[in-house]
Amino acid sequence: MTRTLVLGIGNPIVTDDAVGLEVARSIKLSNPALEVIEACSGAMGLFDYITDCDRLIIVDSVKTEGGKPGALYKIDMEDLKPRLNHAASHGLDIASAFKLGEGLGYRMPQTVSIYAIEVKDNTSFGEGCTVEVAGRIPHIAAEIIEAEDLMAVSVQNSPS
Repeated sequence: MTRTLVLGIGNPIVTDDAVGLEVARSIKLSNPALEVIEACSGAMGLFDYITDCDRLIIVDSVKTEGGKPGALYKIDMEDLKPRLNHAASHGLDIASAFKLGEGLGYRMPQTVSIYAIEVKDNTSFGEGCTVEVAGRIPHIAAEIIEAEDLMAVSVQNSPS
């Protein structure tokens, strides 16, 4: 059986940084049998969740120059270049964490999809996303469910 995991990443007390968590929660509501985890840790802290899964779908926030809040970007793991940056907020980026995991012999996911949601504010403390981003959460969840065919996957993940 293929183990599919949807991993929402973010900080629930930093306005739009919580959007990955909110989208993951929305996906879970649409597909109760689907394995969905909400994580507040950096890339190294994700090993406990992602090892031994076959397919991983990551949902996180991103802030780009001139991006429209609520825009959804799909990023392939191959597009990310591993880099060691100790000053980064998450410590180690996801591409470097995957390389490290493979090097240490962890069974890493064979298929990885990364969805990044453009945010307006990822620096202010506060619960709940900005209006521009919050209004897009149901649509973003639906786009990811359709793009990844998660309605079919939820049945495969259910215990038999």
